[in-house]
Parts: sequence; C-alpha cells; structure tokens
Amino acid sequence: MILVVLGTQDKQFTRLLEAVDKEIEKGTIKDKVIVQAGQTKYESKNMEIFDLVPAPEFDKLMDEADLVITHGGAGSILGAIKKGKKTIAAPRLAKYKEHHNDHQKQIVGEFAKEGYILELSDMNDLGKMIKEIKKFKPKKFVSNTNNMIKLIENYIEDSNNISWINKYGILICSIILVLLVMIILLVIF
Repeated sequence: MILVVLGTQDKQFTRLLEAVDKEIEKGTIKDKVIVQAGQTKYESKNMEIFDLVPAPEFDKLMDEADLVITHGGAGSILGAIKKGKKTIAAPRLAKYKEHHNDHQKQIVGEFAKEGYILELSDMNDLGKMIKEIKKFKPKKFVSNTNNMIKLIENYIEDSNNISWINKYGILICSIILVLLVMIILLVIF
C-alpha cells in the first residue's frame, strides 16, 4: 500500500496527486493508494482520498504503508522516517501557489542529502523515483530527544553552571559585612 500525505496546509497540492494518478494510469503504480489530502480537493477513481484521518487511524495506515509519498512538511517527513518508511517527498512551491514560500525545498533537500528520503523535484520523474525507491536503503532515523533532555537536566543540576555571584554571593556578602564591622569597631575604639 502507498500512503500519500499532503499534511494540513490550507493550500492545494493537486500537482502531486495528478502525478500519482498518472503513474497509476501508466501501470507504474500497482499498489492500493490511500491519500490524506488535507485541504486539497481532488477526484480520482484510482485512489482512496480522505481530507483528514484521525491520528490513531493515520498511524495504522503509516504502519501498513510500504511507501510514503509526501509533501515537504517536516512533520510528515519525520512521521514517515521515524517508522522506517521508504519515503519520496515533493516540496510545495510558491510559484504554483502551493505555499507562501519555498522553504519546503530546503527541508526536502536536507532530508534527501542526509539519506533519509528521495527528493521529487520534477513531478514527471515520479515513475522513475518509484522504481528507484525499491532499491533505496533509507538511513535509519535516530532520535536525539533523550540526549537533549539529558543535556538540559545536567546543565540545570550541575552547580558549575550557577553563576559565581549566585554560588558565592552569600559568602562574599558575609565577608564584606564582617570587614565593615571590624573597620567600624577599629574606628570606634
């Protein structure tokens, strides 16, 4: 099964669905295709299309998918690669009014450069990508969240990270107070 994910962006991304439909018609795609289309309105006799899929059902679809074809949203890409899915990502482009800017090009480019996904920059290459993805061995995603949490916890708990004023402030104030009292006593007597 192929899962096509268009996220929840408020703009249309029919360009990707047209490319998928074309490859089904050509026979390049023989698998069942399920689409989470978000705000994109598209009619197809070849695909099951849903606006939004509830999270538990979406997770089940993601688990069952042999291939994920997605837009260039970081959340959609991460969702697929965290589950070890072979993923083809196509960025939404501003020139087609699919997004406000082209930041998805950078997102997709970085994930592709790191070896997690294949980048689809030309919709006419989808058939070629589908053939290529069969041999593609995606880099395994390793979360760094636990390491980041541990670093922050260590920083907070480590007394070396308390400023010297906070750490020695009471001691310094006490010494200054004792010196002032001694000076006052010496002046008085």
